[in-house]
Amino acid sequence: MSDRLRLWAVVPAAGVGRRMRAARPKQYLPLAGATVIEHTLQRLLGFPGILGVVVALSEPDLYWSRLPVAAVGRIRRAPGGSERRHSVLNALEVVAETADPEDWVLVHDAARPCVRHGDIARLVEAAVRSVSGGILAVPVRDTLKRADAGGAIAATVDRSALWHALTPQMFRLGPLREALRQAVEQGVAVTDEASAMELAGHRPLLVEGRADNIKITRPEDLDLAEFFLHRQQRERE
Repeated sequence: MSDRLRLWAVVPAAGVGRRMRAARPKQYLPLAGATVIEHTLQRLLGFPGILGVVVALSEPDLYWSRLPVAAVGRIRRAPGGSERRHSVLNALEVVAETADPEDWVLVHDAARPCVRHGDIARLVEAAVRSVSGGILAVPVRDTLKRADAGGAIAATVDRSALWHALTPQMFRLGPLREALRQAVEQGVAVTDEASAMELAGHRPLLVEGRADNIKITRPEDLDLAEFFLHRQQRERE
């Protein structure tokens, strides 16, 4: 990584994770001796070159301050919003207090604790060569069906050019902030940062990552994430 590359990270963590059917937000559920978000932040803080991390949290968050990671100096807090796009935009405003618009930002899901440094490195290497940045993604492997209004199969979708979007997603701070502002002003419900960049006319790169970079969404995902974390640990030993 170039010494001139200035890299920051943003973690939106204001969601409640209703599909987990848990008593607390999914980012605070226990996983392999810590919480989900602690594993995620450890991956980001351990990646060389990340100058700081901004975590967007809901105002009534009752769990963050209890975590040891909350006291880490390289982590700052931003207010969460009603939707992901608002939380990320709020976090970017905090980043902008100390960063230049030409600096790069990695936006990563709080509930993706298994991301590998090798994947982040490939994303960084590719994204810095693109004016529009890039995202980690994996090609779609399963057969895809489009449903009709009654829940029956209307068509089988050609998957040859389809990808599952993952995170991190990496863009320059200035263009990403403007793209998200535009999406918010227009009331467009973008579901990831690449969607906002596309809306603004950019064409981010797809950088293939590993499928074990899963997002914890349902209860069974916790067991799978723990399996992947233990396997990755064995690979490093």
